[in-house]
Amino acid sequence: MFESKYGKTLTIGLIILIIIVIGALVFFTIDYIKSVNTNNEALNEANKFINEIKDSEKNNVIKNEQASNTQTNVILNIQTENIISDEQTEDTYKGFKKAGVIEIPKINLNYIIVSEVDRDSIEVAIAIQDEVSVGLNKVGNTVLVSHNYKNGTLFSNASNLANDDKIYITDKTGTRQSYTIYNIYTTGTGDSDYMERDTNGEKEITLVTCANETKSRLVICAKAD
Repeated sequence: MFESKYGKTLTIGLIILIIIVIGALVFFTIDYIKSVNTNNEALNEANKFINEIKDSEKNNVIKNEQASNTQTNVILNIQTENIISDEQTEDTYKGFKKAGVIEIPKINLNYIIVSEVDRDSIEVAIAIQDEVSVGLNKVGNTVLVSHNYKNGTLFSNASNLANDDKIYITDKTGTRQSYTIYNIYTTGTGDSDYMERDTNGEKEITLVTCANETKSRLVICAKAD
């Protein structure tokens, strides 16, 4: 009788264990597929942004050439520039205004940069902390913030970066500027030194995300080449 009850208990325990293992496999498989789809979508949006800029530049050249033999050349140039500027300004990603694209080859990161930081924007893109930033590819420091989800999306793999790794920023003018990482550290949530530092007339960017440790931030500083 004892052996029979023990055997039933063991069988039930084994079934429960199998269900848990299958459930865990399903969960991680779904999470992996979701992260792959998210990164693919981000890559497509980043490429779309860059291609749209190139198309706008081509259209601008064509229109300028067509107008070059007329007395209204200057007026048409101004109108063309305004049209392109308005089209790009109104361009959004998941409801947030696009500002540029960030590429980090070492960690296969290609994401749209949006122009404002809030709870929702940093869940879908890399966001400029605009109140302390000069703007993409401008002299001074621009802080870029996003989540660390540990699933391969956004800044999940930022901890794998090291000094001398490259970051590329494409802004709305089509300029693609390369940056080299020169400082990586973790700090407390109350530390704001990374926002306010003097860049001595250099173009710099600062990536900020949650660190692996509780209540701390990973800060990655890079300088334009």
